[in-house]
Amino acid sequence: MLNQLLLLPRSYKRILSLGVDVVGLPFAFWLAMSVRLDTVSHEYPPELVASLLVSFLITIYLFVRLGLYRAVIRFMSDQAVLAILVGVSVSALTLAASSFIFQAWLPRSVPFIYWCIALLLVGGSRMLMRSWLLQFNRREKEIVIIYGAGSAGVQLVTALMQAGDYRPIAFVDDDRLKHGTIIQGLRVYPPTSIARLIEKYDCHRLLMALGRTTHAQRALILRFLEPFPLIVQTVPEMEAVLSGRARIEEVRDIDIEDLLGRDAVCDGCLSGNRSITGKVVLVSGAGGSIGSELCRQILALGPARLILLDLSEYGLYQIHKDLMAQVKSALLKVDVVPLVGSVQKQHRMEIILRTFGVQTVFHAAAYKHVPLVEHNVIEGVRNNVFGTWYFAEAAIAAGVESFVLVSTDKAVRPTNVMGASKRLAELILQGLAQRQKNTCFSMVRFGNVLGSSGSVVPLFREQIRAGGPVTVTHPDIIRYFMTIPEAAMLVLQASNLAEGGDVFVLDMGEPVKIVDLARKMIHLMGCRVRDERNPSGDIEVVYTGLRPGEKLFEELLIGNNPEGTPHPRILKARERSMSWHELRVLLTQLDSACHEFDCSKVRQLLKDAPTDFQPADGLGDLVWNESGLIQENVVPLNTTAVKKVRELL
Repeated sequence: MLNQLLLLPRSYKRILSLGVDVVGLPFAFWLAMSVRLDTVSHEYPPELVASLLVSFLITIYLFVRLGLYRAVIRFMSDQAVLAILVGVSVSALTLAASSFIFQAWLPRSVPFIYWCIALLLVGGSRMLMRSWLLQFNRREKEIVIIYGAGSAGVQLVTALMQAGDYRPIAFVDDDRLKHGTIIQGLRVYPPTSIARLIEKYDCHRLLMALGRTTHAQRALILRFLEPFPLIVQTVPEMEAVLSGRARIEEVRDIDIEDLLGRDAVCDGCLSGNRSITGKVVLVSGAGGSIGSELCRQILALGPARLILLDLSEYGLYQIHKDLMAQVKSALLKVDVVPLVGSVQKQHRMEIILRTFGVQTVFHAAAYKHVPLVEHNVIEGVRNNVFGTWYFAEAAIAAGVESFVLVSTDKAVRPTNVMGASKRLAELILQGLAQRQKNTCFSMVRFGNVLGSSGSVVPLFREQIRAGGPVTVTHPDIIRYFMTIPEAAMLVLQASNLAEGGDVFVLDMGEPVKIVDLARKMIHLMGCRVRDERNPSGDIEVVYTGLRPGEKLFEELLIGNNPEGTPHPRILKARERSMSWHELRVLLTQLDSACHEFDCSKVRQLLKDAPTDFQPADGLGDLVWNESGLIQENVVPLNTTAVKKVRELL
């Protein structure tokens, strides 16, 4: 019956609501007369009937004008309640006035009694239906506990009561003054009552509505919640809700920042920057994780023009679309130019830099995925080493003022080709900084960023949702983590400190053991780890072994004597460099080896250079290894056939 009522077209529901009032208002008058005269049977003279008819018609007309029949009962607002109050009040006054005009006999107390009864019937019937509908909806919703009885929690409960898939049954809050109070119809409990609430209501989900609580405080709460058999999720921040970018009822998995307890330091992140504000700025790799965030933050610093450069058409399209939306919403007067191109094309890069009068370059374009570069050695070196060199030479020729390389912690004592190629790129810029002084070259080195392509966190989430197993390469592997916005902000601030040839290192905080991170995510997504101690658990952690070129731990410094800077989170490394003459000889040899597709020689040259490259595995290039199989299994070494294969490759 109720389902059929809910499925009725909106027009039918309005007619039904109108019918209730058409019947209810005369009934309210009859009941008022019965109460006043102490009898249920009485006659109405024509004058009184006319008075009643005028009053009812005016009331119904007023309800229509006030939008009462357009209001959805389930979501009745204060405006609908006000419409009922005004309409019934005018109805009572009209009844009194019309009875006087028509000289109809009417006891003076009847309009007041009528007002009370009509208000109860018109408003009460809707409130009763609203309560009934809400109760009906709640039956099919999942029970949840709300952690946080502040403004965010109250708004979340209000939203969930009206819509959504969850039915809140209790608040949990750390504030002792709130314990035992009733907020939005829900009792507030201390965190120590969570186990009792889970057992009492058979609840399996907890939503965190903590407002502006810091990540460090959230981490403490999550540590407390980890032992409970609950799926722990959170709601969007209020800024995102107020700006329309999210809805309060849009629950999502816990942020990795909350798990790590790391708060980004954003002091001065939106202040002026001498290399950006009012300048023409170019970002290579603009469609990537770091490049796209650099673009967003650069745009907020007011450049004269922002050039987006990327080889990926899709990535470039996405970031250009996002930035144009940012320009429109913030009413910025910045020209954003999307360009498709490769940094390996020196002439093309020089034309771009000259044409647009670029003054500052942030070079974030690189191949960064360790196993892929191990499997594609030549392309990795071509892009990371020669792409950086050619782009830097183009910058010098075009008169660029500042050139910042986004580097990686894997460049420190590298065990893989990717890290070695990035370290050689650093050496190239250090050499160019010594060779000339017109373009200021600097490098910013940092570790893993949360949410980037290849980040372990989204992979773990997918594996847990799929029922496992969660794959970790090694039980002892550790990594540094930093949020993408924080890393981008510190890169921009480091560019402000550059003097030429600087290698800046970002403070990444404390390293995190990856297996501990995996276990936390399993627990907070409502599952149990399956291992020898708990064979009946839900998700197993499987160790797959280190990938090609992967290290157990990453470092940020080659030396042990970093120099401080005015920014507490940015250090300056003191590391050896090469003269430009030595670099030129090395790069010529490396270019020749790449041209001949001699992966073995390429790797040897990277080892001979002062990169501290110590390969952890054998040569992993897929094409090279395939050609090696041909040599070994088909024809003898050094034959004409092998040379032909080499030429084709």
